Amino acid sequence: MKKEDIPQDDGALNIITKEVVYAVDESGKYTTELSTGWEIKTTALNLAWEDIEKRIKNAQNKVILNEASPLLYFIELRLMDISILSAYTGFWKWTIKQHLKPANFNKLSKKKLNKYAKAFNVSVEELKTMKAHEV
Repeated sequence: MKKEDIPQDDGALNIITKEVVYAVDESGKYTTELSTGWEIKTTALNLAWEDIEKRIKNAQNKVILNEASPLLYFIELRLMDISILSAYTGFWKWTIKQHLKPANFNKLSKKKLNKYAKAFNVSVEELKTMKAHEV
């Protein structure tokens, strides 16, 4: 792609950052240039974020219906999975799976709740009520 052909479409991330792309300059040599984004990539990112928002809402509904503990909500909200949460907390994956059950979550000690709260960057109260502050 030539330097003058680099897409500069408004994208989801162009306010925050620009993307480095390779282009051919006037002398035919490869160089790096900045791009604010391109429409196809923006569409793909928007679809991905819509899917993430649906997963978060679904997790929130499961917690409200007492089908899952608030851990599920925060796993989705913080874009984690059980393996990542295990690495942050030191809990085994099967232990976290047990804690995803509301009855087991409600029996957790303050120490365990603090580990989860720290991993999700929330207070224990926020963890229990699904009231997360922005990170």
